Amino acid sequence: MKLIVLSFSIFALLLSGCASKKSTSRYSIEHDHGPSGPVDVSNVPDAVPKVEPRSRGGNKSTYSVFGKQYSVLDDSDGYRERGGASWYGNKFHGHLTSNGETYDMYKMTAAHKSLPIPTYAKVTNLANGRQVIVRVNDRGPFHRGRIIDLSYAAASKLGVLRHGTAHVEVEAINPITWNASKMVAATEPQKNITPSATPAVLAPSVASNTLAAGRYLQVGAYSAEASARNVASQLGGDFMHVAHVNNIERASGRLYRVLLGPVTNQYEVDNMIEKLTQRGFLGAHLVNLP
Repeated sequence: MKLIVLSFSIFALLLSGCASKKSTSRYSIEHDHGPSGPVDVSNVPDAVPKVEPRSRGGNKSTYSVFGKQYSVLDDSDGYRERGGASWYGNKFHGHLTSNGETYDMYKMTAAHKSLPIPTYAKVTNLANGRQVIVRVNDRGPFHRGRIIDLSYAAASKLGVLRHGTAHVEVEAINPITWNASKMVAATEPQKNITPSATPAVLAPSVASNTLAAGRYLQVGAYSAEASARNVASQLGGDFMHVAHVNNIERASGRLYRVLLGPVTNQYEVDNMIEKLTQRGFLGAHLVNLP
């Protein structure tokens, strides 16, 4: 009996010794999992594609993980691939991603082995047709058959959480063409709209046609006034100047220009053009109003 008790004591001591060893991993959680309680992420918005420079981190042309070498694409143009998707959550939440950002499992992000960082991508769950747009800011997954690792929020919206993995299609998004397509959709004439009995009240960020003389930054010109006002309202208060809608007569008909200004120096011009480009508004240029 004493031998049995002694053996049990030694076994318990060995167990406690193993448990007291510090983990060499930088993660405090050994096995990944989602939130401790139910979290509704249905209202988390998709990532919004915009033009961004390549991150300084995470974009080495080649890198090695677990003895296997991977290559990063020069660009994401035309990238489309089908394969397995997995997700990562609480174990990595709050830790740095490959490009030095802090991973937030409640944002619409993802990890990819070869797409440049950052890249915006549309992910489609081929089993249920659900789609999301994510921003790639990390590397992985390094498992055979998997092409993308989704944040908890993205996986939840795609319906991946239940089984842990899903067969998906990943398609890279060009922010410039993506935003341009949204602008085209906004400029299409609206149908079956009943005219209001009273004139519409303009939003504070959209001024009337009467403008002071000076230099203005022209964002775009549209054949439909409603389209021009739609674009002007999209610009909101994000710029140094109010967005104006100004009409001019051309041989081909009346055009409605969206103008920002009047501008007084080159700093204002450069600052606004940079912001416009990031939001997909290309070709902005200065015009003079007498």
